[in-house]
Amino acid sequence: MMVDKDYEQFITKVKHKTGIDLSLYKEAQMKRRLISLYEKRGFSSFSDFYNGLSKDNDLYYELLDRITINVSEFYRNYKRWQVLEEKILPSLLENNNQLKIWSAACSTGEEPYTIAMILSKLVDLSKVKIIATDIDENVIARAKQGIYPERSLNEVPNDMKKKYFKQVGTNYQVSDQIINAVQFKKQNLLADPFESQFDLIVCRNVLIYFTEEAKEILYKKFSGALKKQGIFFVGSTEQIFNAERYQLTSVDTFFYQKS
Repeated sequence: MMVDKDYEQFITKVKHKTGIDLSLYKEAQMKRRLISLYEKRGFSSFSDFYNGLSKDNDLYYELLDRITINVSEFYRNYKRWQVLEEKILPSLLENNNQLKIWSAACSTGEEPYTIAMILSKLVDLSKVKIIATDIDENVIARAKQGIYPERSLNEVPNDMKKKYFKQVGTNYQVSDQIINAVQFKKQNLLADPFESQFDLIVCRNVLIYFTEEAKEILYKKFSGALKKQGIFFVGSTEQIFNAERYQLTSVDTFFYQKS
């Protein structure tokens, strides 16, 4: 197999500059995504591209955005959120109404705000702690503003839309009650330590972009961050095979419990 020296050097430099290790992402997918970005911006190689983004902050943030795949919407895959609301959260709340919840790789905030909206129907939000993390400071800044285009709200139930969103021009603003329920932080999942004692960890549509080795590391870290009987909720293409290796047991499709 031919080694792509240009890409390898790019990986090393990006890791040094951002702390993000691109070698842990699936190579063909990541290269395709980055080549389309640099060609669109008029570069012809990874080394030219790196020189360009070293001098241009906007390009640097565009690179981060491209690496971290920020595709999100409220209640994405609606039926899974129904399971969370009707089965998973009630059973967690039976033992404890002061839940600690983490939305990992939260992108522009739709996911943790969805969690807060669902929880608001079941418990006083001041009793729960919702932490949301992402590697990209830009998307965290956008998440904290809580302003979204209409398409992000496609799956939001009407009662929730009326209660928690206000139309501002062509966009929608999330209510302060929901924004204030979420605490945002910057975090690199692969490099940074995790907090622990979570009742629920939600990490959806992120792990598909990582290599098998990186997934293995992350499953162990996520399992270690859960309380006993805590729940790990993954995306709809991210079934965990051999979940028991990570002390996890499937309790519903895409929901795993720490055993």
